[in-house]
Amino acid sequence: MKIITVIGARPQFIKAACISRLRPSIVKEIIIHTGQHYDDNMSTVFFKQLHIPEPDYYLNVGSGTHGTQTARMIEGIEKILFNEEPDIVLVYGDTNSTLAGSLAASKLHIPIAHVESGLRSFNKKMPEEINRVITDHLSSLLFCPTHTALDNLKKEGIVSNVHLVGDIMHDSVLYYKTKAHKQSDILTRLNLSAKKFYLTTVHRAENTDDPNRLTSILKTISQLDHDVVFPLHPRTKKQIEKHQLHIYLSSPHIKVTDPLNYLDMLMLESEAKMILTDSGGVQKEAYLFKVPCITLRDETEWIETVTEGWNHVTGVNTQLILNTIDQFKLPPKHPALFGNGRSAEKICQILLEFLKSIKKK
Repeated sequence: MKIITVIGARPQFIKAACISRLRPSIVKEIIIHTGQHYDDNMSTVFFKQLHIPEPDYYLNVGSGTHGTQTARMIEGIEKILFNEEPDIVLVYGDTNSTLAGSLAASKLHIPIAHVESGLRSFNKKMPEEINRVITDHLSSLLFCPTHTALDNLKKEGIVSNVHLVGDIMHDSVLYYKTKAHKQSDILTRLNLSAKKFYLTTVHRAENTDDPNRLTSILKTISQLDHDVVFPLHPRTKKQIEKHQLHIYLSSPHIKVTDPLNYLDMLMLESEAKMILTDSGGVQKEAYLFKVPCITLRDETEWIETVTEGWNHVTGVNTQLILNTIDQFKLPPKHPALFGNGRSAEKICQILLEFLKSIKKK
C-alpha cells in the first residue's frame, strides 16, 4: 500500500512528522515537498530537527502569486501521481500545497485524506479559507481536530468517512516539549526571563499586505511593558522594508530574530508572559501551554480557545489590544479541547483500515 504525502509549509512539517513516525511498516510513504517554504529556517531545519524522512520529490516552486504558485505545484504533483500510482494522497491544513495536492489527486480519481478538516473562519477573503473548504469537499477521508470542526462539515453536508481524532499538534507538543526545555538555549541567547516577555508572530497576508494593519501591529508591540520577541517571517520582513516601518522596531526591548526552529519556538511559547499572533498553530500551542493569547485578526478558526477565555480576538486596533492585555484574567478552567495527544495513532489506524477496504474492491 502506498501513500503520497504532500507538504510544503512549516506547520505541515510538524504535523507530518507525527504521522511518519507512527506509519505502519506495510504502508510505503512517498513525500512530496512543494517548496512553498524554501528558506532553510522555514524548511530544512525542521526536517533535521523533527527527523522527517528526506522528501522523495522536491518541486522547488518558491514564492509567487497564488495562481502561479498553485499551478506550478499541480503540474509537478500530477506528474508524480501518474508515475507513482498511490492508493491515497495525504494533505495537511490549508495552504496552497494542500489545495494543489487535493486538486491534482481528485482529477486523477485518487482518494484524498485531509488532516485538520472542518476548520472555518467564515472569511472567504482569506486564501486559507478557500483552500480548506475546497479540500474538504474533495476529500474521501476527513480528520477533524475538534467537535466544532465536525459540526462545520455536517452543516455543509459532509458526513461520510469523517472522524474526530483530536489535534495532531497536541501530539507534537507533548512529544517535543521536554526536548525543547533540555536543548533550547533561546532564553539565554536573547537574555530573557521566563514569564517576563511577550512573543509576537505575524505572517498572514491580511496583516502583512495591508500597510495600515501592519503599522498598527508594530506600533502596538512598541508600547508593550516587557521585552517582545518577534521572529520575522520573510513575508513580513519584506513588507516592513517596502514601507520603511523599521522605526517601530528600534526600541531595545523588541528582539527581532530570523524565523526560529521548532524547539526554540516551543520554549518561547511555554515561557512567554503572553502571546500575540495571527497564526492558528501558535494559538493552539499557546492554549496547550496555558499561556494567554491575543489573536491579531478579526476572527479565528479555533473558536474553542476564545470560548474558554484563553484567547481574545482583537483585530489590530492598538488601544483595544493594550486594554485587552491589561484586563486579561486567566480562566479557572483549562479543558482538553484538542484530544489526548494520540491523534496520530488514530489517524494511522483509520488510514490503514481505509486502505485495506479500498484494496478489497
